[in-house]
Amino acid sequence: MKALLKIANELWDNIYLINRLALYEIKIKNNNNYLGAAWELITPLFFMAIYWFVFGYGIRGNDDVAGIPYLNWMTAGITIWFFIHPAVTQGSKAIYSKIRLVSKMNFPTSVIPAYVIVSKLYPHLLILGIVIIYMQFTSYQISLYYIQLPYFIVSMLIMTIAVVLITSTLTTVIRDVQMFIQSTIRVFLYLSPFLWVSESLPAFVQSLMRLNPLYYLAEGYRAAIFGNSWYMVEHWQYTLYFWALVLFLFMIGAFLHLRFRRHFIDFL
Repeated sequence: MKALLKIANELWDNIYLINRLALYEIKIKNNNNYLGAAWELITPLFFMAIYWFVFGYGIRGNDDVAGIPYLNWMTAGITIWFFIHPAVTQGSKAIYSKIRLVSKMNFPTSVIPAYVIVSKLYPHLLILGIVIIYMQFTSYQISLYYIQLPYFIVSMLIMTIAVVLITSTLTTVIRDVQMFIQSTIRVFLYLSPFLWVSESLPAFVQSLMRLNPLYYLAEGYRAAIFGNSWYMVEHWQYTLYFWALVLFLFMIGAFLHLRFRRHFIDFL
């Protein structure tokens, strides 16, 4: 617990720096492209169209999901994936790929994966904004349920930081971990209810799938956007499970990071 509090204090004390570095990360990543940062939106929107055509129009025949058009249902949940995927894959290699550049700067190494993750949050918010605007032209206008969205966004951010604290440390120590992450993370796209309807599965399989924290986040986003429940309250047991898991992962990540960060340079 001491390690968790130490890392949490480091991130909070450097929150302004994390934001500045995140904005700089976005700028330098797209500096050589004619469309610049617009690619942060173009790529996810392109894949959304492909997923809708294959899974919604092709496999499902464009059938509704519990009365909600498949395109609406899919986009409300899959926006999470376009944050999680780049945040985890790029955040996991952030320390060993950037530590030489920032080793002379006076801030803790826990800031490095954190600012890479936050740099992916800005495109996510823009994509989410586009999805919300699109919803206004359908039957799902902004409602009081939308006040849940900030909670689920913060929950997603904290969960990702907890995971990446673990993976970024392990990747620096054992470089093969990054290859494993890149090879397996896409599996979570199909283990989470972004493209398929979980209610079509047997009850025991649904219970197993809910062990995936992305399930909680996806259903929470949909509950907020479609205004059909106060998800975090009505499913309070699931909320407790989610935060217990995040706390556990954060404790492991903080412990590993503090245990090895004095030796990060030695592993490069």
